[in-house]
Amino acid sequence: MRALVTGGAGFIGSHVAQELLRAGHTVTVVDDLSGGFIENVPTGAEFVQGDVSDPAFVRSLFAAHSFESVFHLAAYAAEGLSHFIRRFNYTNNLIASVNLINAAADSGVSVFVFTSSIAVYGNSQVLPITEDTPPLPEDPYGIAKLAVEYDLKCAHAMFGLPYIIFRPHNVYGERQNIGDNYRNVVGIFMNQLLQGTPMSVFGDGEQRRAFSYIGDVAPLIARSIEVPAALNQEFNVGADAHASVNELAAAVADAMGVAPNIVHLPARQEVKVTYASHQKLKSVFGVHRETSLREGLRAMAAWAKAHGARQGKRFDDLEVAKNFPEAWRSLIEPSIRT
Repeated sequence: MRALVTGGAGFIGSHVAQELLRAGHTVTVVDDLSGGFIENVPTGAEFVQGDVSDPAFVRSLFAAHSFESVFHLAAYAAEGLSHFIRRFNYTNNLIASVNLINAAADSGVSVFVFTSSIAVYGNSQVLPITEDTPPLPEDPYGIAKLAVEYDLKCAHAMFGLPYIIFRPHNVYGERQNIGDNYRNVVGIFMNQLLQGTPMSVFGDGEQRRAFSYIGDVAPLIARSIEVPAALNQEFNVGADAHASVNELAAAVADAMGVAPNIVHLPARQEVKVTYASHQKLKSVFGVHRETSLREGLRAMAAWAKAHGARQGKRFDDLEVAKNFPEAWRSLIEPSIRT
């Protein structure tokens, strides 16, 4: 197929693009490079720089290409920060998705693969989360992702646009933007250790998550268009084993070859414990590899040390200052800190 991968200069998107190329597909990568890097675009992919929240750009992109499949991974996935950047969140994570769905429906795309998030479930009291767990997102990021899922189902009913939805969780690995101060805790920890600063943990560190290695997630997303039973379904995707943030910090320090050095910051509003079942995924895709946390962290640590620390970009468009975490205040531009 001729595939479009949005966010293909970013973390998960670049790995999905690479897997599609390995399978023999023709790949066009689109990215605005706001959080991705040109060096992440895999060799063999066509690169187009642009912002999919711009409907005119999306229309011109589809007019110039005959895409058969769309893999939509472009997003700003900062759950905690999304409370304070609501307009930015909905523009980049909802409106941009609608632009792509419009174009895909109008141009006869064969399948639209959407990377959603475990954030759509919110703080479920029943664990592990399954695809039948009622979605109750607790932050604007999860709300945006769930809205896109609903919109895809409407587009399928109205226009016959087939879709596949993946809900990954806490994905880490090579090419992650470790300079992003607001998301991706593994990358944040590694960047802090490379800079010789303590690993910052919000609250008591007993929050539990299943941390998922990119090498286990991206191949399944890429292969989904070859699995007929995956059409018009949603899947949790990621690791089964879960760990506390404290346990993660110790494991990251070990992978980086240093002693753990942790500073605890005031707790923020977030889900305390969440992890998912992947039985539905396994029933459709078969048994697949699950890299241990130790093995995955070692692979990412080797890459991080080879590439060095990254200076994070300051976020300069804070929309709501009320209840903004004090630990993040130094990471925004001085003119909007108060």
